[in-house]
Amino acid sequence: MKFNALVVRKQPDGTTAAAVEQIGNDDLPDGDVTVAVEYSTVNYKDGLCLGPGGGLVRNYPHVPGVDFAGTVECSDDGRFQPGDRVVLTGWRVGEVRWGGFAQKARVKADWLVRVPEGLTTRHAMIVGTAGFTSMLAVMTLEDHGLEPGSGPVLVTGAAGGVGSVATAILARLGYEVAAVTGRAETGDYLKSLGASEIIDRKLIDETVKRPLESERWAGCIDAVGGNMLARLLGQMMYGSSVAAVGLAGGANVPASIIPFLLRGVSLLGIDSVLQPHANRVRVWDRIASGVPGELLESMAHPATLADLPDLGSRILRGKVKGRVIVDVNA
Repeated sequence: MKFNALVVRKQPDGTTAAAVEQIGNDDLPDGDVTVAVEYSTVNYKDGLCLGPGGGLVRNYPHVPGVDFAGTVECSDDGRFQPGDRVVLTGWRVGEVRWGGFAQKARVKADWLVRVPEGLTTRHAMIVGTAGFTSMLAVMTLEDHGLEPGSGPVLVTGAAGGVGSVATAILARLGYEVAAVTGRAETGDYLKSLGASEIIDRKLIDETVKRPLESERWAGCIDAVGGNMLARLLGQMMYGSSVAAVGLAGGANVPASIIPFLLRGVSLLGIDSVLQPHANRVRVWDRIASGVPGELLESMAHPATLADLPDLGSRILRGKVKGRVIVDVNA
């Protein structure tokens, strides 16, 4: 039986083209579990994989989609039975392996997590990779001493996928959130998620002038990197931490060592791709108990498989706000 998938193919001239095609079960890669996909999302990596690949895609034809949620159709692994609701993020699915931009996916059982009670598959994908990364960053900051009342927490790239969910989660947990954005029109949106202060990106996205500035931030979730990360390190409070989750502003950080030595600032790397299963369950349980569905819906924008080529281009240009929820069966 055929089903729909968004397939990226290499063209004779070396370019790539993505289109919705009909494929079958025999086309799917090897794996222990076949999932009837219900929802996926659009992430920055998806934008790369829908285009030239950004060095992520190894073989064509390719089905992108770095995350998905749905129900188990069949399983060769005793941990999962038909009808189980599951979610997948990471493990380079959608990059080196076929991903969630299709009505079915076949993956290793080790990569799947049961959708916790209180969370629908739709809401799991509004959270998606971006939200999973955001909650992981929040929990890591808390593990290093951050707590409500410590002071304002800075979120950079706040109108994007990771930033939107991070802003909402932090505000929901009782933190004072300062949201950095280069898009003035997103200010009201970020305030609706709980941001108490909107900061123009231009005020912080510049080369370090002094290694230390006034202490402003009790914590930070940084999705930008580059000059912005270098600058904000000098604005962190004594003993505080920055959780680095992205590099939209560049991979090179022209920073000084002074904030680490004189203020005991910590820079925490957040990797959501290869997180152990037990920690994934811990993060998803925290999401299910702490992020209400109505809050998730407030940042969601619907899409279909046919919309993905355009959305992939837009997310690379920084033109996507909030979370795109892809109904693969629409």
